[in-house]
Formats: sequence, C-alpha cells, structure tokens
Amino acid sequence: MAERDADDAAERPAGPERPAARGTVEAAADPEARAEAGAGPGADPGAGTGSGALPSAPGAGGRRPPALPGAVMSAAERAAGGARPGPLEGVNFFLVGFTGALGVLTAWLLVETLVRAQAVFVSFLVALFLAVGLNPVIEWLRRLGVPRWGAIVLVCAALVGFAAMFLWAIVPPLTQQVAEFIADLPEYFAEAQRNPVLADLDRRYRLLERAEGFVTSADFGRRVFGGVFGVGQAVLNTVVTGFTVLVLTLFFMASLPGITEVGYRLVPRSRRAAVRELADEILERVGAFIAGQLFIALIGGAVALAFLSVIGSGYALTLSLIVAVTALIPLVGTTIGALAATVVVGVGDLRLGVVTLAFFLVYQQIESYVIAPRVMQRSVHVAPTVTITSALLGGALLGVVGALIAVPVGAAATLILNRVVFPKLENR
Repeated sequence: MAERDADDAAERPAGPERPAARGTVEAAADPEARAEAGAGPGADPGAGTGSGALPSAPGAGGRRPPALPGAVMSAAERAAGGARPGPLEGVNFFLVGFTGALGVLTAWLLVETLVRAQAVFVSFLVALFLAVGLNPVIEWLRRLGVPRWGAIVLVCAALVGFAAMFLWAIVPPLTQQVAEFIADLPEYFAEAQRNPVLADLDRRYRLLERAEGFVTSADFGRRVFGGVFGVGQAVLNTVVTGFTVLVLTLFFMASLPGITEVGYRLVPRSRRAAVRELADEILERVGAFIAGQLFIALIGGAVALAFLSVIGSGYALTLSLIVAVTALIPLVGTTIGALAATVVVGVGDLRLGVVTLAFFLVYQQIESYVIAPRVMQRSVHVAPTVTITSALLGGALLGVVGALIAVPVGAAATLILNRVVFPKLENR
C-alpha cells in the first residue's frame, strides 16, 4: 500500500502547482497582486513587467504555467490603465482654432491689399505689356544702327507726342462747345417757352418754375461744385496714372533684356534652351499683336478722317483721332468710336448723322471680317474664335485693359499647347 501510494504521488503533479496558476491569473488582473507575485522568492525577474506571457517561477517538476489568453491580457492592461490614447487625446483645440483664425485673417488681409492696390497692379501690367509690345520697334531701330538707349528715347518721344496731339485735338473743341452751350442756355429757355407743347406742359406742371427754383436753390451750387470737383479729380487721376504708366514703360523697356535673362536663369539648365525659345516666340507674338492693333487703328483713323473731311465736319481731325484710339480696344473699340462720331455729327445735322452711322456700320463689318482677321492671323497666328473668347473674358475681368491684354495671353496659351502639351500627349 505504501509503495502504491508513493507511485501515485510521483505520477500526480505537485499540489501547490495548480493554485500557483490561479494566483498568476489573479496577479495579471490585479497590478498590486502581480507586483507582489513578482517579488516573491523564486519568481522570475521579468514577471512583473506586464509584457509577454507573464512567466512565473517553475513549479515542482520544472514545468511553467500555460500562457495567458489574449482577452485576459487585454482586460488586464485596460484594468492597469495601459490602453492606447485615442486620435484626439492630447490635442489643444484652442490652439488649433486660434491658428485657423490667424490663417483666415491673413488671407482676408491679403485679398483686401490686392483689391486696394488693384490700380497699381493694373498700371504695372499695362506698362509691362507696352514695353514687351514696343520692344520689336526698339530692336528694329537697333538694327538700323541706333543704340538701345537712343531707340528707347525715340519711342518714348513718339508716345508723348501722340498723347500731346490727342489732347490738343480734344480739349480745345470740347472747351469751346461747353462755353457755347452755357452762353446759349438762356436762348434755349426762351425757345422752350415759345414752343406750344412745352408752354402747355409748363402751364400744367410748372416745369420752368421748378427748373428756376432748382437752379437758385442752395443745393444747386453744392451739387455743381461737387460734380465739377469730381470731374477734375477724375481728370487729375487719369493724368497721374498716364504719367506713371509712361515712366514704368520707360524703365521696363530699358531693363527688359535683364528681366528676361533673370527669368531664364530660374529654369534648370537642361530645359533652359527650350524655355528660352518658347518665351522668345511668345514675346515676339505679343509685339506682333500690338503692331497689328496699331495698324488696324491707323487704318480706321485714316478712313474716318477721309469720310469726315468729305462731309465737311468741323471736327474731322478730333473725331478721327477718337476713332483711332478706340480702335485699339478689341471687338468693341470701333463701335465706340463710330457712336461718338455719329453723335457729334448728328447734333449739327441729323441727316449727316444718319449717313455717318451707316458709313461706320459698313466699315465695321469690313474691319471685323476682312481686315482684322487677316492682320491677326499673320501677326499673332491665333484663330478668330480664340481672339473673341480671350477678349470677352479679359474685358469681363479687367475691363478695357483686360480686353487689350487677353488676346496675346490667348496667343501664348495656344503656343504652349501646340509646343508642349500636345506633343507630350501624342508620345504617351
């Protein structure tokens, strides 16, 4: 019996081993119990770290308890406060909101600055456009042996001379007409009183009495002074803007080679030759566009001068200059000049005004469908649809300046598509 009991005891595992396993599970669930279990005699030094399978001291027979399941370990880690932080933990929402508000404020200030400085940017853009457009003339003068500075001076002198001639042709007749209208104003009132229809209206609604009361009122002088002051301020602003554009154009023409060279140096050396060739052709097309517009305006002014001289208009030179200047505006320039000439001629003689309107309508069709497409096709190499679309978009964005600049921009975009984008698409 004693021998059988001894054999059974040898085959059966030691009694304290099973409770030790239960104690290990409890220690895993309780951090303090786990620490005490790890500090007991014979315990594994790494048992209290909470990592791995939490090994314990080998029991009788040299066996270790089985590894803990993952669910038990996860519960133990959550109970011990070792869960991973969420994606929004530790985020300072006040700092994030403050940074976003600063970004919005900066963007708003930038937009306000651009809106307030729009006139300056427009003057800058017009001056650069004129410098690029007049550069072919400067290069042509250089080929004739004139130094660059001399060519720039000649071109600027021509611009100033044309502006002076335009003002000389516009201001004196306009001043004379205004003075004559003011001097004849009492006679106009007397004729209005002698008119039976106006006399009847005056009897019913006291029109002349109301007009006299308006003229002699205290607000009339303030309104007239404010209107005159506003017109004078507009004229002064126009003169200052024109002078600024002229000075900027002068500087851009003088430094245009240096500006283009700096722009080319910003391109990597491997692509510099191709970019230089493309940019030079774009600049050439811009110059050709301005030359074409000047040629069309010259033709329109010459035709208007000849027609107005034939019908005996006393303002033939003035009106022809107006037609020539407005013809520089794409699409609608000739219409504006034709309406101005028609109104001036029609005030003096209604029949001649009708004849003038019919003449300019015919000429506008010839210019739109015969002269302008051929000139632009040869100089800028742009389809008429691109010209019309570009002018409309530019006019909607920046008015007259946008309409002038939009066509060469469309020509440049067409050139980039034909030289860069389409070949890459064909090679894919």
